[in-house]
Amino acid sequence: MKETMKEKLTRYRTLFLSTLKLSAFTFGGGFVIIPLMRKRFVEELHWIEEQEMLDLTALAQSSPGAIAVNASILVGYHVAGVMGALLSIIGTVLPPLVIISAISMFYTAFRDNAIVGMAMTGMLAGVAAVICDVVINMGKAVFQKKRVLPVLVLLGSFIAVRFFSVNIILVIFACGVIGAMDTLYQERAGRRA
Repeated sequence: MKETMKEKLTRYRTLFLSTLKLSAFTFGGGFVIIPLMRKRFVEELHWIEEQEMLDLTALAQSSPGAIAVNASILVGYHVAGVMGALLSIIGTVLPPLVIISAISMFYTAFRDNAIVGMAMTGMLAGVAAVICDVVINMGKAVFQKKRVLPVLVLLGSFIAVRFFSVNIILVIFACGVIGAMDTLYQERAGRRA
């Protein structure tokens, strides 16, 4: 069934306002906005499946640039094509642009304000909690598949970065190669069956 112009406009408006709201009220960067995008687009609007959101998140993380912008581009394109990607970019970039512009005009007043400093310190704890939530939710999805390779890649990546200080770009590249080889293997095994 083809979408009418009114339905398209409603979808565009919902996409724009959703990304605008998420971006305006999210502190802590891309890893904080991802679970909120998941809640909005997967759980509330049902525009994206859980696995698709995990895939879009992985692409957003491995692409150059801000993860929040990358994720919104991918979600917008997935939901509403090129126009959706453009609207979600504008919705995601507009709030930080306005906020940073306002702060830069009053930088000297903010810089030495003790209350602002305490608020920022408090936000760090909230950001850490949200990042832990993302790790737990995404890790749970990996463990639920009950496949050994993804679990080994997850644990190996953590150990490589945390304990051996391996450059994250190398880890992402290695995970991409392992994932591509695993996908090829799974496809060939599926054809033989």
